[in-house]
Amino acid sequence: MSFSLRLLALGTALAIAGAATAAAPQTGAAPPAAKARTTQQQRMVDCNQQAKGKKKDERRAFMSSCLKGKGAAAPSARQAQHKQMKSCNADARTRELKGAERKSFLNDCLKGAAAQ
Repeated sequence: MSFSLRLLALGTALAIAGAATAAAPQTGAAPPAAKARTTQQQRMVDCNQQAKGKKKDERRAFMSSCLKGKGAAAPSARQAQHKQMKSCNADARTRELKGAERKSFLNDCLKGAAAQ
């Protein structure tokens, strides 16, 4: 019986080896084509590229808006205010305003921006 078991084991090993060889890709054959991305997957790739440089909450808000298909997210009110403050400060600096004049100018500049 031990000869029969050896013969059975050898036959099984050869069958497994033959199946593995048949399933192995042939050398020189073209690699399988990359699976096409779905619309949502492509949108994720595009939004990730646009979100470079954004951090934490700003990135989260942008990605949420972008993935919903709303395009680039509009800047938040805080970002708009910050941008306007930088602009008004730069104008005050070029005009070389100091003290009360500077304060009055900044106040008017920022109010004027809010009205627009």
